[in-house]
Amino acid sequence: MALPNLGQSSVQSENQKTNYLFPLILVTSLFFLWGFAYGLLDVLNKHFQDALHIPQARSSFLQMAYFGAYFLMALPAGIFMKRFGYKKGIILGLLLYATGAFLFYPSAQMSSFNFFLLSTFVLASGLAFLETAANPYVTVLGDPKNSAFRLNLSQSFNGVGSFLGPKIGAVLFFGTIVNENAKLDTVKMVYLITGAVVLIVAFLFWRTPLPEIKEDTMVSDVSQIVKPLFKHKNFTNAIIAQFFYVAAQVSIAAWFINYCTENNHAITNARAADLLGFSLILFTVGRFIGTGLMKKIAPNLLLFIFSIINIFLCALVVINNSWLSVYSLMAVFFFESIMFPTIFALGVKDLGHHTKKASSFIIMSIVGGAIMPYIMGRVAESYSTAFSYFIPAVCFVFVAWYGWKGYKVKS
Repeated sequence: MALPNLGQSSVQSENQKTNYLFPLILVTSLFFLWGFAYGLLDVLNKHFQDALHIPQARSSFLQMAYFGAYFLMALPAGIFMKRFGYKKGIILGLLLYATGAFLFYPSAQMSSFNFFLLSTFVLASGLAFLETAANPYVTVLGDPKNSAFRLNLSQSFNGVGSFLGPKIGAVLFFGTIVNENAKLDTVKMVYLITGAVVLIVAFLFWRTPLPEIKEDTMVSDVSQIVKPLFKHKNFTNAIIAQFFYVAAQVSIAAWFINYCTENNHAITNARAADLLGFSLILFTVGRFIGTGLMKKIAPNLLLFIFSIINIFLCALVVINNSWLSVYSLMAVFFFESIMFPTIFALGVKDLGHHTKKASSFIIMSIVGGAIMPYIMGRVAESYSTAFSYFIPAVCFVFVAWYGWKGYKVKS
């Protein structure tokens, strides 16, 4: 096969820098939108336990529907974009997102947890398209050497959305309303507004020309192009690392409110939701600080260091020592902040024409977030929520391994 002229990459980086700026800003807005959807999810988990009177393990089906959609839809999303391009994949994802958000209205009308699960699945199917498109698209919108930095910067705005979600949920879902139907009315309002905003963003994408990047011209090592996808160890190891990272992240947040209220009886649901919101501020700050640190520290090394710190912090959470453990749990959010985008960027590095398909498989590994919260919920019911936090500690061991040696691109 003919190899691309890699000398083009530096020329493209200079000549197309201005052309890439607005697409990068527009695509970054998607990170905010799915961060907001995820931020609401963890508050909804506890809200449905109270409003619909469902047990802790059953409420984890919400995470199962959300992240199960990623597992089922990521590969079709990659196939769709390989044929029709990033832009059409993004627009389809936004339309699915809006549809799922609007379905929350009839779900609340019927007070049906099962229908909420269906609505969540449709919404998350749209997010699967958005993440499968936006994550690799950002990595190739410029110099491949800065792909991890660029993706962490865009993902920082995902943290902003993740922070706003629980803040809004704390005010609306855990307010002074005592009528059960009225509690679900707040859910309808939030998701109707969200669906409308998402449709506006879809219109902007439809009207805006986006460059369709040829990934083969954006690699730093020409020898990597001819290798079959699953011969790229940095990619296959990234699937494993991302599975365990997302399993840890989702589980930690899913049972955060339960942990705080069980750990300290002075903490109410509303107060715990506020603490979750502050934790997500730490997550967002961690993204920006981590992105800056990557100018001085190699992304894989930073990933390794932050993973080791989180293993130690999870151990403090397990010992359940009142506020020390609560603060340790909150600190975990700061140090997990750079993990998803860093694993993703290292996993798709130098994959050339394999990038879209590789993105699909890495996004599929998000299914860890569907499986682990249920396991933690069962452990929490059998023992305690505090004890169940040994599970994310184990997950961070795999992430640390990826930052230590699993990330390496091998010829």
